[in-house]
Amino acid sequence: MFQIKIRPYLDYSQEEILSLYTSVGWSNYTKRPNVLKNAFEHSLFIFAAYKNEQLAGIVRVVGDGYSIIYIQDLLVHPNHQRQKIGTELVQAVLKKYNTVPQIVLLTDNTPKTTQFYQSLGLHSSDKFGCISFVKMQF
Repeated sequence: MFQIKIRPYLDYSQEEILSLYTSVGWSNYTKRPNVLKNAFEHSLFIFAAYKNEQLAGIVRVVGDGYSIIYIQDLLVHPNHQRQKIGTELVQAVLKKYNTVPQIVLLTDNTPKTTQFYQSLGLHSSDKFGCISFVKMQF
């Protein structure tokens, strides 16, 4: 039997983080490991999910922590997906920042991701009469 433990991610390990990002195919990050390391070091907060003391997932939060946060990265290793790990990670963020009025997330527009985030109480910005603008620089 396994138990998932969610806890703050405090000690950056390049090997385990690059392995996790590689496992989900996020090569924009893995091509630039120094950028990824700096992103982690400058994040507002990071939660990690451990399964039998092995890193199974991570959620990274950026923002000011008072008026707005962005759920920047949510990753769960493919071997551990569909086990509620992503749900537990997002719920940990929502609990920690339950007084922050604006929580933002940018993700792929697929039925799977839409259903997942809506099940956690997040909504498309158009529900609030908003639109988002993005400039990607790869």
